[in-house]
Amino acid sequence: MKRVKTLLMYASWVVLFFILSDFLINVGLNAAYEPIDRTDNISQVNIYQAEATYVNGRIRGLITNSQPDNLSGKYLEIDFYSKRDVFLGRKYIDIQELQENETQNFEVLFKLEDVDHYNVSVVDEKPETEEVETLIDEMTKPEILLATAVALLIFWPM
Repeated sequence: MKRVKTLLMYASWVVLFFILSDFLINVGLNAAYEPIDRTDNISQVNIYQAEATYVNGRIRGLITNSQPDNLSGKYLEIDFYSKRDVFLGRKYIDIQELQENETQNFEVLFKLEDVDHYNVSVVDEKPETEEVETLIDEMTKPEILLATAVALLIFWPM
């Protein structure tokens, strides 16, 4: 009976450690992001999250295909600038074949230093120029749980 209590105590400590570390990691990472400004006025592109740290950033939004300006088959061009309007880089997003009033989600995770603002425009072609280095997609909850479990198994004292 004593071993079961000890095992349950260790299991509860591991669960509490996971919950606390997950909370602190999320708070710490998200606190480093600051909002960045948008300098265009395209009504068909709705940005609901645009923020950056000193070394990277993320932009998430929705593209809506409206009747007057059909966006199907075009590209969304995002230009990144510093506080002194120095061009830092460019990223293109392929707009899918959208029906009228249909929306498309998009996400850009970029790796640029000191981004202050960005400009969005719609272009017909994507030039063969070099784009901004993008980051890998953020990890999902199951991936985080698996990575934590593997780390605990590797570093757990025997």
